[in-house]
Amino acid sequence: MIQVALALVAGALFAVGLGVSGMTLPSKVIGFLDVAGDWDPSLAFVMAGAISVHVLAYRLLRWQEGRERAASRAGAARAPRFPLLADRMDVPTRTDLDARLFAGAALFGVGWGLAGYCPGPALASLATGSRAVLAFVAAMVVGMVIERLTTARTDPAPLDEGERARP
Repeated sequence: MIQVALALVAGALFAVGLGVSGMTLPSKVIGFLDVAGDWDPSLAFVMAGAISVHVLAYRLLRWQEGRERAASRAGAARAPRFPLLADRMDVPTRTDLDARLFAGAALFGVGWGLAGYCPGPALASLATGSRAVLAFVAAMVVGMVIERLTTARTDPAPLDEGERARP
């Protein structure tokens, strides 16, 4: 139950951050993407902040993994670990670049440029009740369902435990 409560708090904090930063305003996002016109670079600072937090958290995770490996080789007792409220942290291990990745990135970019929303800000903007947001989220859900159905037909084997990294 505490995991659900903390996830709710984290999600609410994320939504507030998106709103404060302007990421929920399509005009601000489109202004950021319009580098040939009236460019608004302010969202670059938001992205730089988000990337820096991720880099620090990822480095902490990798440092902890190295410490745990060294401690287990030395027979030492386990130190407190991250994540605190889960058994493990799922870190993607795939590094290949394929057509599906490029197609998905292109589709994301086109949708972001045309609508001014990406998934997180669109979900946060649902609270406004705007028809444009509702239409975007509905189209996003339909796209997810189509992707799931086509992937299930073309990729019969889901990722197994061996394809995930465990700290």
